[in-house]
Amino acid sequence: MATSQHYLWASGHFLLLISSLRYFVAWAMFRSVSSWWYKASFTGALVSYAIVCQKSLGTPQPSAAFIRRAMLDENVQYFLLAFFWWSSKPIAITLFPYAIFSLFHALTFARTTLMPQFLPPGPPASAGGAPTPHPMAKRLQQWVKANYDTAMRVVAYTELVIFIRVLLGAVTFQNSLLSPIIFAHFLRQRYYQSAFTRESIGSVTARIDGFVRKPGNPPVVIKIWENVQMLISRWVGTTLTPNADAGAAR
Repeated sequence: MATSQHYLWASGHFLLLISSLRYFVAWAMFRSVSSWWYKASFTGALVSYAIVCQKSLGTPQPSAAFIRRAMLDENVQYFLLAFFWWSSKPIAITLFPYAIFSLFHALTFARTTLMPQFLPPGPPASAGGAPTPHPMAKRLQQWVKANYDTAMRVVAYTELVIFIRVLLGAVTFQNSLLSPIIFAHFLRQRYYQSAFTRESIGSVTARIDGFVRKPGNPPVVIKIWENVQMLISRWVGTTLTPNADAGAAR
């Protein structure tokens, strides 16, 4: 049975979904929109992620071991990033990954908690067995399962686009110089913890490499690209330890 904390967690995701949809529609139609919707979206994210972080990590402890464990937890990373975006000048695309996560959580909550209260279950699959889910709930479960990996790939590629956006924004003074630094560190963590992020970075790197090494390109272009790869490789390093328990609760 769902607890009040579970309902609060779901409310955060629904708030994020509704507010971000309102913000996206206005942004896509080049209409002015209050930053209230942007902050409301990330407020929903902060509520949901705070609950997940508390459940996975327990009461915060003033110790180096707890802090390290927390910083390696991807839910904590998304919570801290949400707080940074909440406190920064609005950048519409930063909402997109959170909205995708919330969509899947909201659909799962609707299937497992809300639908059983309004839709009658189906007949048992076997004599004396438990009732089967309502056909609508079953179709929803199948859709979520079939589209989850694709959605996570979209998130991974979107996060690369966000980095390019904040990097260019820092150069053109459209956002703070801190934004690309913080987000680069976030991507560094994601690289070690997410197969989808590694896949997206590998794919983009291969495409750039193929373009740079085209016959006829000046050798200096190839040299610059190799130096950039070397610097990024040194910066990324191999010191982070993936958190095997993270990821399920996003």
